[in-house]
Amino acid sequence: MQVMYYTEIAKICHEVNRAYCQALGDNSQPAWNDAPEWQKESAIEGVKLHINCPHVGPEVTHLSWLKQKIADGWKYGPVKNPEIKEHPCMVPFDQLLKEQQAKDYIFKAICNACSSS
Repeated sequence: MQVMYYTEIAKICHEVNRAYCQALGDNSQPAWNDAPEWQKESAIEGVKLHINCPHVGPEVTHLSWLKQKIADGWKYGPVKNPEIKEHPCMVPFDQLLKEQQAKDYIFKAICNACSSS
């Protein structure tokens, strides 16, 4: 697979996630073109995971994201704050609110749909 392929799917995942967040009243997600590189790379890594391992579930998406965040110095915080690297989703998948779990289901569904077309 080409890097552009992963990037294009990651862009779709990001924009769908941004729209979903907006529907929940969270307007903190920038558009793909305005997103910081760490955020784009996180989405690309998630796409690679699902393209290369299409049978893993959404909890694996979250675990991969969580491990990446921890490696980058992030920790739990009640509000997402990139400046101090805190995020409220720095918990196990089963402890996420259903609205947050839905993001991982949606991400996986997009990857599966894009890789089978």
